[in-house]
Amino acid sequence: MEKELLAREIEKIAGQENVKLDEPMKNHTSFKVGGPADILVTPVSVSQLSQILKLCKNKSVPVFVMGNGTNLIVRDKGIRGVVVKIFDNLNQFTVKDDIITAYAGILLSRVSTIAYENGLTGLEFACGIPGTLGGAVAMNAGAYGGEMKDVVVETEYMDKDGEIRVVRDDGHQFGYRTSFIQKNSGIVIKTSMKLKKGNKEEIKALMDDLTQRRQEKQPLEMPSAGSIFKRPEGYFAGKLIEDCGLRGHRIGGAEVSQKHCGFIVNTGDAKAKDILDLIEYIRNTVKMKFGVDMQTEVRIVGEV
Repeated sequence: MEKELLAREIEKIAGQENVKLDEPMKNHTSFKVGGPADILVTPVSVSQLSQILKLCKNKSVPVFVMGNGTNLIVRDKGIRGVVVKIFDNLNQFTVKDDIITAYAGILLSRVSTIAYENGLTGLEFACGIPGTLGGAVAMNAGAYGGEMKDVVVETEYMDKDGEIRVVRDDGHQFGYRTSFIQKNSGIVIKTSMKLKKGNKEEIKALMDDLTQRRQEKQPLEMPSAGSIFKRPEGYFAGKLIEDCGLRGHRIGGAEVSQKHCGFIVNTGDAKAKDILDLIEYIRNTVKMKFGVDMQTEVRIVGEV
C-alpha cells in the first residue's frame, strides 16, 4: 500500500500519465529483459525531477535514474523504489556559433545530426551511439576514436539532493567510461559541446562511413546493450572472446553474437539471468585462458 501512496504523491508532481506502477523494465531496455520497477516516472521538466528526488529523499526511498536503457541490464526481480526515466520529455537544444547546448534526454545520435546540419564537426563518432546525451556525458561514451571528453565544455547536473550544480572543462574528470558526475551519482540536466566549423559534405561522408561500418560489424538487428565489456589494456574484448572459441556460445536465450563477439544478444526469450550467467562464463573463460580480467561496461541493476 505504501507503494501506491507514494505513486499518488509523485503523480501530483509529474501527472498521472507519467507515472506507472509495477512497470516491466523489459519495456524500457534495449536488451528487452528486466523485472518490474515499483514505480517508474518520466518527468517533463527539471523542476519535476528536483521535486521527485527531494520527495524520495525525505521518505528514504531509493531512486534509480536512467536514460533510454541502451546500456542497461535490469535483473529479473526488477527494481525496488523509484525509477526516473529521463528521455524524450527533456530533449530541447540550442545552437550558437560553434556551441550546441542540449538537454539530457535527447538522443546522442540526434545531437550528431544537429551538428552536421549546422556544419559543425567533432561529433561524427556519435552518429550511431544509441543512448541519450545525459548517459553519454556521465559515462564519457565514445566510438571510432572519439569521446565526449573531446567536445564537452560545461554540464549542468543535479546532485542527489535535487540541487543544481555546474561543472566545467577539466572539472568533468573524464576517464575511460567514467566522469566526475558518474562517480558522484549526479544526474546530467544539460550539456554544452564546443565543436568546429567544418565542410558539410565531409561531415556527412564520415557519418555515412561510420554508419556502414557499424551495420556491417554489429548485430544492430537484435536486442543487445552494445559492447558488454570495457576494452582491457593492451587487448580488444571481442578478440579475446573470439580467441576463446566463444562466438555463438549460448546460455538460455542469451548468445555471444555471431557478428561481433564483444556483443551479447537476446535471441528472443532471454532472461536477465541468462545474460548475466553468460557474462560470468565469458569472464571466467577469458581469465583462465589469457589471465585477463574483463570488466563490464554495461550497467547492471536490480534486485538480486
